[in-house]
Amino acid sequence: MSVPAAPAGYKSGFVAIVGRPNVGKSTLMNLLVGQKIAITSPVSQTTRNRLRGILTTDEAQIIFVDTPGIHKPHHQLGKVLVQNARTAIRSVDLVLFVVDGSVESGGGDRYIVEILSNTEVPVILGLNKLDEQPPDSVLIDRTYEQIVNPQWPVVKFSALTGEGVESLQKLLVEHLDVGPYYYPPDLVTDQPERFIMGELIREQILLQTREEVPHSVAIAIEVVEEEPKITRILASIHVERDSQKGILIGKSGTMLKAIGSAAREQIQKLIEGKVYLELFVKVQPKWRQSRTRLAELGYRVED
Repeated sequence: MSVPAAPAGYKSGFVAIVGRPNVGKSTLMNLLVGQKIAITSPVSQTTRNRLRGILTTDEAQIIFVDTPGIHKPHHQLGKVLVQNARTAIRSVDLVLFVVDGSVESGGGDRYIVEILSNTEVPVILGLNKLDEQPPDSVLIDRTYEQIVNPQWPVVKFSALTGEGVESLQKLLVEHLDVGPYYYPPDLVTDQPERFIMGELIREQILLQTREEVPHSVAIAIEVVEEEPKITRILASIHVERDSQKGILIGKSGTMLKAIGSAAREQIQKLIEGKVYLELFVKVQPKWRQSRTRLAELGYRVED
């Protein structure tokens, strides 16, 4: 992976996107890098692994670190996710704190402000969901102004429509230092294709089953065989209970077929080629509570 030398005065840096679950962090990163690399869903806690999205322009290279929604954890997986988010905050050049600007601030936002107040990394407050803000949004804005550091710059945008995102990008570049290309300019993520394939399958499970099989799901890509005209993928879906396996398979296998069909379409866009996808469901009791199982399925505490 050869990385060219950056021109004189070029800027670069790592930006952590943090916030409560479901405020639009992954949607924003996908929009900024111009390609779907992070999964999105109406279910909270979608992002699990620290995912890097890379935006390279003529003036800067911004490496976005999409973190799991910061919340008070209830199981071992939750503890790993929050610890990884905290680690991300300490290891970047800039933090973009994304909030849902269509509703007033809450306890979850204050919890994150407390964490960010104990870091020396510069913070920008991003009020997302500009498209959903009521005409008179002054009262909502004020609830955020009351809890954050008054020195944090504030920017409003909509990750869904793109409104205000250009201003956000400009603000981010302004806060970065002169630096090199960290990655080749044509790269949009540092994650291997297998990881993104698994995430695209998990996204369809979240979308198709909603609250029925919330976060007791992990994906393992077992086999990827690349043939001249087709890529064959074998993946296993790990759940914690037999009842969840039943929901995922569905009557006469209809649910698993629907998940597989929708995921296959997304993976075909990713690899720009034809895909044959085969899914199996395995029951792994209490995998979210086991450090060993978590590590086997790719969820490790990051340094």
